[in-house]
Amino acid sequence: MIPIDRPVGRRTFIQGASLGLGAGLVSSAASFGASVTAAHAASEAEAPRADIWSGEYWAKKGDVPLYMFRKRVGAPKAGETPLPVLFLVHGSSVSFRVFDLKVPDKGEYSLMDVFARYGFDVWTMDHENYGKSGRTKGNADIASGVEDLKAAVEVVARETGQQKYHFCGESSGALRAGAFAMAAPERVDRLVLLAHTYKGTDSPTLKKRAEQVEFYRTHNMRKRDRAMIESIATRDKPGTSDPAVVKVLADVELQFGEEVPTGTYLDMTANLPVVHPEKIKSPVLIMRGEYDGIATVDDLVEFYRGLPTGDRQFVVLPGMAHSLVLAINRQLLWHGMRAFLTQPPAVHV
Repeated sequence: MIPIDRPVGRRTFIQGASLGLGAGLVSSAASFGASVTAAHAASEAEAPRADIWSGEYWAKKGDVPLYMFRKRVGAPKAGETPLPVLFLVHGSSVSFRVFDLKVPDKGEYSLMDVFARYGFDVWTMDHENYGKSGRTKGNADIASGVEDLKAAVEVVARETGQQKYHFCGESSGALRAGAFAMAAPERVDRLVLLAHTYKGTDSPTLKKRAEQVEFYRTHNMRKRDRAMIESIATRDKPGTSDPAVVKVLADVELQFGEEVPTGTYLDMTANLPVVHPEKIKSPVLIMRGEYDGIATVDDLVEFYRGLPTGDRQFVVLPGMAHSLVLAINRQLLWHGMRAFLTQPPAVHV
């Protein structure tokens, strides 16, 4: 383990409202209304500025080294009460750094820091062929991502002494996390699926992407240049993310090259569904941006209906598009996730 000390930024506040769809079917984590600023202030008071410790780790998937990163308030100590673990799973075109972005003068963009201050032990990783992890001739599809997570949780278990963790994935990271929940239900406590897709029915983004499906079948890597990364801020609805923030993300990501694997794109254009709701046994929160082009509400409602658990929520977040983590209204994401991950256990009758 290689410890890394980093300064902690301050969160900023933003007004907004959490939007739910369909009484009795779709639940929002909470309702803000006119008192949202006061609610954020209260949240800030509950999570005061604190020093965040971080550490680096390596998992091994066969011969493939997988880079892992961890953040929490204070260094781990022998004999302490373990913190709840939250494992973040990245998507198709960026590494885990989308969850730990530092943007001067733009407020808080590190989801890892936010949830570390909320009291979680936050872990993440670079999947095969991303970031600092090993490079292979594979295409890093969803099935490969599940094997990555299987290797990673062994490290988390060793370091924390815990066997079950919360998982949160965004975009194809939601597919990785969902597929892992099917494969290893004993490892998954509560599951958060951000910008998820089920069958991809009527998705404008996937319809456009499918024009390249033969390329994805015959190539294991695809171009991921600055323009492609910066399009995250404009693809669905300009104004939902700050272009200056996504420029910083591009600066961070391009240090790892201008190519990323095709596997998740192939799965999302040719192999959906890869996550079957009836096979997920954990509580599930689905969160979708109002303007997300990768999955329709109907597609996600069908997924929601198929979940066997009564402990499930589907939240539509206003003023947000595909990337919830990078959205201007990202505080709504934090609020909904935190409420779901910390809600009291239900009495089942």
